[in-house]
Amino acid sequence: MTDSTTDTRTTEASAVLASDPNWWRQAAVYQIYPRSFADANGDGIGDLPGITSRIPYLVELGVDAVWLSPFYPSALADGGYDVDDYRDVDPKLGTLADFDVMIAALHAAGIRLIVDIVPNHSSNRHEWFREALASPRGSAARDRYIFRDGEGPDGTEPPSDWQSMFGGSAWQPVGDGQFYLHLFAPEQPDFNWANPEVRADFLTTLRFWADRGVDGFRVDVAHALAKDLTYPLRSHAELAAMQIGAEGSHPLWDREELDEIYAEWRAVFDEYDPPRIAVAEAWVEPARRHRYAAPTSLGQAFNFDLLRADFDADGFRAIIDQNLESVTVTGSSNTWVFSNHDVVRHATRYGLPDDHGNDGQVGRQWLLSGGVSPELDAERGLRRARAASLLMLALPGSAYLYQGEELGLPEVADLPDAERQDPTFFRSPGVDVGRDGCRVPLPWARTGSSFGFGADGAHLPQPSWFGDYSVEAEQADPDSTLNLYRRALRLRRDLQDGELLTWHAHPSGSDDVLWFERPGGWHSLTNFGDAPVELPDGEVLVTSVPLVDGLLPGAATAWLRG
Repeated sequence: MTDSTTDTRTTEASAVLASDPNWWRQAAVYQIYPRSFADANGDGIGDLPGITSRIPYLVELGVDAVWLSPFYPSALADGGYDVDDYRDVDPKLGTLADFDVMIAALHAAGIRLIVDIVPNHSSNRHEWFREALASPRGSAARDRYIFRDGEGPDGTEPPSDWQSMFGGSAWQPVGDGQFYLHLFAPEQPDFNWANPEVRADFLTTLRFWADRGVDGFRVDVAHALAKDLTYPLRSHAELAAMQIGAEGSHPLWDREELDEIYAEWRAVFDEYDPPRIAVAEAWVEPARRHRYAAPTSLGQAFNFDLLRADFDADGFRAIIDQNLESVTVTGSSNTWVFSNHDVVRHATRYGLPDDHGNDGQVGRQWLLSGGVSPELDAERGLRRARAASLLMLALPGSAYLYQGEELGLPEVADLPDAERQDPTFFRSPGVDVGRDGCRVPLPWARTGSSFGFGADGAHLPQPSWFGDYSVEAEQADPDSTLNLYRRALRLRRDLQDGELLTWHAHPSGSDDVLWFERPGGWHSLTNFGDAPVELPDGEVLVTSVPLVDGLLPGAATAWLRG
C-alpha cells in the first residue's frame, strides 16, 4: 500500500541521489553476488526479485550503494563472468523489467547501484564469437577477438606456451589451424581492444545501463584489456619474470594504451548528471593505481592491500599511510576491502596462521585440506575480523563490503567435489579448489532447507551450522556481528566530515595500538596485541568486543568522541 508520506520519502531520496556528484568518495558499498543472495522463485538460484525483496535489510544495514556482480545471460563457466549478452539479464535471474523494478526500489530507498562490467572477454556463446567461429581467417568477425595461427610443422601447436589464469593453455584451437586467446577459462575468449568496433560497442553498453539509472560500474580485470601480441611472442617463463606495471611494458597487463580506452569511458560517464562513476579491479603495483583512479580515467581503483595483509599493527599502518598518500596524486578517494567473491572470507583468514605476504597460500592450503590443516581458530578469526572491519569503517574513503561479512560468515571449506562450480577447481586439480566457499548462499533464517535463502534448497550446499550465522539469529543478539555493522555504519554516516586522518601515539608506547582521529573529533583505536590497553577520555561510541574494566582488550577496536 502506498500513501503520500511514502511518495514524499521516495521523491526526497531520489532528489538526494541526483544531487551529489561526490557520493562515492566515502560510500559504504555492499557487494551482492546475485546467485547467492536471495531466491524469490524457489529454484535454488538467487535472482533480481530476491534482491528487491531484501532492500529493507540493506536499508537497516546502512549501506550507501550496492555493487551487483554479473547478472547477464551466462553459461556460468566462471560464475557469470562469462557474458553472453552485455545488455540483458540472465533469464534464471529475472528480466530487464525486474532490473528496472529493482533499481527504482533501491533509489527510492536512498541506495545507489554499481554494476559489474566485464570488458576483457565475452563468453564463447556471445553472438560475436559465434560469428567469428563461423567466419574465415582474417575476417572482420575474427578481428574482434584475438585469433592467431598455430605453430609447428602442421600448425597444431598453440602460438605460445602461455598459461591461463585458471590453469592449462591460454590458447584454444578452433579446428582450422587457428587458436584464440583466453587469459581465463576457454569459455572466455579475450576481446581485441585494438579493434574500434569493440571499443564503440562497450561505449554503447555503458550508455545502455547508465540510461536505465545505473550509478556506476565495477570494471573487471581493468588492467588486462590492451595487449601487445607482436611476434615472436614471449615465453610463459619470460612473462612470469616480467614486472607488471614496469612503465606499461608487460605484453598483457597494465599497458599504457589503457589510458586512451578509459578516457573514452570517462567522456561517457561525464555525459550524465551526476557523472557516473567507476572503480577498477586492477591488480597492479600501488604506484600504478593512479592511472585508473585519475579523474580523466575511471575515477577510483580497488586497493587490495589490507585484504592481503596479516593482522599486524605495523603492516596496517604502512598500508594506510601509503594509500592515503596515493590519493593525493589523483584527487580520488581510497577503497578499503577485506573480502569479496574471489577470496577466502576474512573471518576465516584471520583464524589461520599469518600468511606473511604469501598471497593467500595459507588459505588455499586450508581449503585443499577440506578445512583441516592448518588448524583454524574460528573464535580468534571472528574477533580479529570484527576489529579489522571496525577500523576499516573509520578510515577516510569508500568501504567495500561483501555479502555475509556483516554476519561474520566463515568460509565453507568442505564442499563436496561433485557440488563445486568454480572452473579453477576443474582446471587445477590438487592445486586450487576454487572460490565456491565464499559464494555459498546466505542464511536468512535459523532453519529450513535453505536457511531462508529460497524455498527448496540452494545451488551450493549450505552447512548445517549456517543457521547460527543467519540474519534471524543475529538480529536478535545485540552483540552479534550484524548489529555491530549496523551500529558502525549508522555512526559512520553521521560522523564523516572530510577525508583527513591524524595519527596519535598511545600513552603506553605500545607498537600494537593504532590510534587515529578524524575531523569532528572522533577517534578509532585498535589493539592488535594481547594485553588490554587504556582508552583516551571521551564517549565510547562502539566497540568490536565489550570493554574489560574500561580497558580495550586485545584484537579489538573502539570508536570514541572526545
